Amino acid sequence: MHAILVEDEAALRLATTQTLELGGFHVTACASAEQAEALIQADFDGVIVSDVRLPGRSGLDLLAHVAALDADLPVIMVTGHGDVAMAVGAMRSGAYDFIEKPFGAERLLDAVRRAQDKRSLVLENRRLKTAWALHPDTPQLVGHSAAIERLKVLIRNIAPAGVDVLINGDTGTGKEVVARLIHAASARKGNFVAINCGALPEAVFESEMFGHEAGAFTGAQKRRIGKLEYANGGTLFLDEIESMPMALQVKLLRVLQERRLERLGGNDAIAVNFRVIAASKADLLVLSAQGQFREDLYYRIGVATLDLPRLQERSDDIPLLLAHFVQDAAQRYGREVPALPAAQMAQWQAARWPGNVRELRNFADRLVLGLVAPVAESSEPAPAGSLPQLVDAYERERITQALDAAGGNVAQAADQLGIPRKTMYDKLKKYQLTPIRK
Repeated sequence: MHAILVEDEAALRLATTQTLELGGFHVTACASAEQAEALIQADFDGVIVSDVRLPGRSGLDLLAHVAALDADLPVIMVTGHGDVAMAVGAMRSGAYDFIEKPFGAERLLDAVRRAQDKRSLVLENRRLKTAWALHPDTPQLVGHSAAIERLKVLIRNIAPAGVDVLINGDTGTGKEVVARLIHAASARKGNFVAINCGALPEAVFESEMFGHEAGAFTGAQKRRIGKLEYANGGTLFLDEIESMPMALQVKLLRVLQERRLERLGGNDAIAVNFRVIAASKADLLVLSAQGQFREDLYYRIGVATLDLPRLQERSDDIPLLLAHFVQDAAQRYGREVPALPAAQMAQWQAARWPGNVRELRNFADRLVLGLVAPVAESSEPAPAGSLPQLVDAYERERITQALDAAGGNVAQAADQLGIPRKTMYDKLKKYQLTPIRK
């Protein structure tokens, strides 16, 4: 995390730098706007904290310079007591937030951390958009949560090894996306062949999977290459393998063991070399114990196992995922990208999403099409009242929103706001807020 601090008072500059560094930021301290402008680039991945009143060019001049360079680069303005009008003007000009002197370390770090989160989200979304434009057929595993980062490491380790893989995960968690990523990261040059085992009727299973020779049955007028043979040299993705009937599991197991097949109506054994990636939303070992899935097939396909997290377990990824899906939907439908208000984002992060990432993607489509209308947030403080009153009102509103999103859970709301729980209870007392558990 990076921050550029602009403050002309040496003592305050030193104290603020130490506060930010203790909060985990790498700080570049400047004594003037001119000095800071020479350091700021459009791809800067951090936050700018600047006093409004500076010698030479003012903080508002610096804000205008940054806005022209990159309107999404967050600038936090530091104002003196009584500068309410100036703070309002800064917010209207695009400042991310404002802080009044004298300010506490907690207030500063809260604002800077939120701004850093926003900046990271913007830059990651830009990177994903660029990568998608260059390689539109390559799937993307979007997210930086601990669960997704672990999954990315596993994919990088497993993909070149060529072992068969079993992917476990609920509906909509991205099992096919992971399978395609493994295929793309492997050395295999053949096709990626996806088969939905639950949608393949038993009557046509052998013909579809193994292919047939001309005259093998009524209507078989010419030879047909089956899915298994078509996957030769590539990857065979067996989705919903738990739904495959037992009789068909036996036939598939034999091919997977021998890596040879015979077309219907033929006598020649055809060698096939494909990698198997199977996906299941059920526990295959439990089904095996119940006699509904062959145990030997389970061990054949499950050399390596990947467990995909539910969206609810990686809620930190929801802002990035939603921004990515909204950008994609806006491009597909030729629509404007809608705003994603922070208050509603907190509610979306707290939602259950039983359909997981697939449900979130469909929701993004509805947002872009105007079927769901996000409530716009105010982008500026009300001019009435003193600056401390405005800050208190804003803080009280954010705490109330976080409590609502967390269903009245104080600990969860404190985590969402990025503040210690003791601080959260102090603020509840200060604002006379009573959390109601839902």
